[in-house]
Amino acid sequence: METEAQAIHAAAQKLDGNLSLAVELILGRSGKLIVTGIGKSGHVGRKLAATLQSTGTPAVFLHASEASHGDLGICQASDTALLISKSGTTRELLEIVPAFEALGMPMIGILGTPASPLAKRMDVAFDASVQREADPEGFTPTASSTVALSLGHALAVALMEARGFTREQFLHLHAGGQLGRNLRVRVEEVMHSRSEVAWIGLETPLKQVVIELSRHPLGAACVVAQDHSLLGLVTDGDVRRVFEQHDDIREISAGQVMTKSPTTVAPDALIHDALCLMEDRPSQISVLPVVETGSRRCLGLIRLHDIYHTGAGVD
Repeated sequence: METEAQAIHAAAQKLDGNLSLAVELILGRSGKLIVTGIGKSGHVGRKLAATLQSTGTPAVFLHASEASHGDLGICQASDTALLISKSGTTRELLEIVPAFEALGMPMIGILGTPASPLAKRMDVAFDASVQREADPEGFTPTASSTVALSLGHALAVALMEARGFTREQFLHLHAGGQLGRNLRVRVEEVMHSRSEVAWIGLETPLKQVVIELSRHPLGAACVVAQDHSLLGLVTDGDVRRVFEQHDDIREISAGQVMTKSPTTVAPDALIHDALCLMEDRPSQISVLPVVETGSRRCLGLIRLHDIYHTGAGVD
C-alpha cells in the first residue's frame, strides 16, 4: 500500500498542466468521452467511465479488442477519446487510433510509458509511470493500475469542478441506493424523539442513567435542562469507563460523566451531513443529538444505524 501511495504522489508531481489541458479538450467538445483499454487497463477504464457518467461527464467504455470488430460505431466526430495503457504499445489501441484521428477526435492518454508509440499520437498524455510495482517480483499491475485509476479520478473531479456539478445533480443521477438516500433524506425523518429517547438531568444518579439507557437502547442519553436545551450527552462508553474507574458509583451523577458541548446536528440537515459529522473526525462516533438551531432545544437522537438503512442498496 505504501508503494502504491508513493506512486500516486509521484504521479501528482508530474501533472505539469496536463490536467487543465485535458479538461479544456473535453469541455470543448459537444460529445461524450470514449474510454478505452484492454486487460487491467480495461478494467480501470470501465470504472473510470462509470465514475465520469455519475459525475456529469457523458462517458462510455469501448473495449479495445471489440472496437475494430464494429464497436467503433459508437464513436462520433464530437467525441473525445481517453486511452489507458501501461506499456503505451498496446496493439489493439494502436489499431484504433487511426479511426479516432479520421473522425477528428482529440485523444487523451493515461500511459505508463511516456516515450511510447501511443504517447506520440496523443493530444494530452498523462505520465502514469511507476518506479516499481507493489508485488514481490515487480511485474504484476498493482501500483501502475492504482496510478492510472487515480489520474482518471483527478480528471473526473476536475471536470466536476469545471462544470459546477452540484449536489442536486449528483442526487438526480443517484436516485437509488445509499448515496441517493443520504442526499435526499433529512435527519428529522429518521431521528428518534420523545419517548424513544433517554432524557436525564445533571443530577440524575448514574444508576438511574444506566436504567434509562437500558430502557431506551439507542447508545446514549441526552442531558437536558428544564427548557429541554441540551447540556450534555452520556453514552454507553461513558458509563463503562466510570465502572472501570470507580468501585462505588452511588455519588456519581450524569453531570459528572457527560460529554459537555457534544457534536450535534440540526433536524433539517441531510443525513449525509450527519454521516460526515460522525465519521470525518479523528475519533468516530455513532450517535448525535438533534438540536434546533438557535434555541439549542434538544429534539432527539440519530444513530449511524438510522443512516445506513437496511432497506437501501449501497452504490
